Amino acid sequence: MIAQLLSELLKQRTTRTTWALLIWMLALITLIVLLHSFGLSVSSLRVAANQPKVYGWGTSIGALFAALLGALAITSEIRTGTIRPTLLAVPNRTLVIEAKMIAAAIGGVGIGLVAEALVCVIAGAAFAVRGIHVAITPGHFAQMFAGGAAAAALCAAIGTGVGALIRSQVGAVTALCVWLLLVESVLAGELPSVGRFAPGASAGALAGMLPSAGSSLQLATPAAGALLLVAYAAVALGAGALAIEKRDLG
Repeated sequence: MIAQLLSELLKQRTTRTTWALLIWMLALITLIVLLHSFGLSVSSLRVAANQPKVYGWGTSIGALFAALLGALAITSEIRTGTIRPTLLAVPNRTLVIEAKMIAAAIGGVGIGLVAEALVCVIAGAAFAVRGIHVAITPGHFAQMFAGGAAAAALCAAIGTGVGALIRSQVGAVTALCVWLLLVESVLAGELPSVGRFAPGASAGALAGMLPSAGSSLQLATPAAGALLLVAYAAVALGAGALAIEKRDLG
């Protein structure tokens, strides 16, 4: 397992797709946080309850890109055919999935921390320019970083399972983007009692804030968010591992 994990970590940090994913995440965070920091009114942002509409984007975007990292870890190899030598070297397919999941989770921690840090820097500077006092407490910031990193790690595991299940790179990326960006937004607005238990909202619960949280969508407790993400990851990885075992990857 250790040799396979080291191999997966090497692939992760030397693959151009990983770095491209990180660059796209940084660009997206910068754009969205600037738009919200300067687009929302000063009077609105001075209300403490509204500041997560800006600061919460670190958790949301970090979770999305961590999930994409997990999905690409396996779908990229299936698309290019490099999964074949990997499985020849390690015939135990479940072991390969586990190593990819752990490597993706480690990468997810980094993605989560970078996303939260960038949001804090950009939002803090924008708030200072507009004369807005940051009402988020140090304790909430600590939860945001720790919870955001943990949520990103678990979302990376979910992405790995989804990638193994779908196998198609385009299909897996599309499914994750549609769910986290579209379906969860609809659930948050139309069925908040259901949406609060979805993966993206669970990530927000673990980190303590989410852009869409408010009067209609009430986040679950951090413990509940963590348990839900663990359950989602277990189901996704179980289904993905079963699919990989049953299908011909040649």
